[in-house]
Amino acid sequence: MKNMNVLYIDTTSSGISGDLFLSALLALIEDHNKIIAELEDLKKHLSGVKRLNIKLIKIDVSGIIVNKLKIELEEKKNHRIALDLKKALKNFLDDKEFSEAAKKYAKDVLDSLIKAESSVHNKLEDNIHLHELSSVDTLIDILGVTKCLDILGAFRGDLSIYTSKLPLGSGNIEAAHGRLPIPAPATSKIIEKSNLVVYLGPIDDELTTPTGVALLVNLNPKISKTEFNLKKVAYSTGEKVFDEFPNIFRILFGTEYINSDFVKNLIQYREKVSVIETNIDDVSGEIVGDFIEQMENKVLDIQVVHSLTKKNRPSYIIKILCDPKNKFKVIEEVLENLGTLGVRYYDIDRICVDREIKSLNIEIDNTIYSVRYKISFIIKENQKKIINIKPEYEDLKKLRDITSYSIKRLKSIILQKLMNDVYKDNDIG
Repeated sequence: MKNMNVLYIDTTSSGISGDLFLSALLALIEDHNKIIAELEDLKKHLSGVKRLNIKLIKIDVSGIIVNKLKIELEEKKNHRIALDLKKALKNFLDDKEFSEAAKKYAKDVLDSLIKAESSVHNKLEDNIHLHELSSVDTLIDILGVTKCLDILGAFRGDLSIYTSKLPLGSGNIEAAHGRLPIPAPATSKIIEKSNLVVYLGPIDDELTTPTGVALLVNLNPKISKTEFNLKKVAYSTGEKVFDEFPNIFRILFGTEYINSDFVKNLIQYREKVSVIETNIDDVSGEIVGDFIEQMENKVLDIQVVHSLTKKNRPSYIIKILCDPKNKFKVIEEVLENLGTLGVRYYDIDRICVDREIKSLNIEIDNTIYSVRYKISFIIKENQKKIINIKPEYEDLKKLRDITSYSIKRLKSIILQKLMNDVYKDNDIG
């Protein structure tokens, strides 16, 4: 695997909104005009839109040339209910070329906005009006950002995403329901259970919008600084101009920095896996055991950990590793077979070295036996560096029954021969 690409989202001099994020991302895409042309087709999926033109222009802000999105819109409807937006989003995603993971991200972002507004106003989700959001602008931002991130590899595991601490602004804004404190209630609701680090200020104005924060939260970015080789910097700005605040949004794009020869050798063994976890406290051990048997050939690994929950209730933690493309199928199996109410999932990197299974002939008490063993290794400077060797357990059990030697003794005998026959021809790990 090649070095991971890195996307660092710097919001310190701007906050974040949908148009800021999209304008900057478009600068990282070679043929961004194609994306803009596709976004203009959104008018086909929303009733009431007579004309939609989108332009990406360059302007000078504080001596820096930055991107700015200009949207010319003529429509009969000013506000639409959430159900209309969900249908339009789905139809556009199905009409254009998006990965399945990208489609889910776009839907999750819109759902975050709808749930936040619904919670704030205590209304049914599908009938809620997104008063503070222009319906068309919102969908343009969500779909455009999703498309750019899909091209950059955010949804296939080729991109590590980091972000700075997020300024929210302060003071008050005029909203459909009157004068409200910053951050807006919907913005606060979306941030509430995220991992974002936020702060009020540094100016009295709204710097972070519901759409911007929904796009950021659903990427689950790492909140830290990182070392990487910088390839490109993209800048954008929005409609607002402040006297003492630049309002320049910045994205830094590059590849991860690796300063160790050993780590460089390991990079080729890195792969993405999905971790799926759930807690259960109301099923029997037989059901758990049956579930493990069902899943053994469908996942990379499955682990059951005994635990205690609230009120000292005994429970199990089911932890599964699987191929990311299969994670939602595995989650469905977990829900159907264990009846749990919720499942946690996330993607991580792991190093998984090469391995081979070979056979060894060994003499025990004047009889020759064939024993399989597993050898794990990495390739370093075109040579095999052995990490570990161990006899196969099933073969050790068979030998135990034949020879009456303990598994411990058999393992010691076989490893001694392996040390002499295998290790001498390879670099020892």
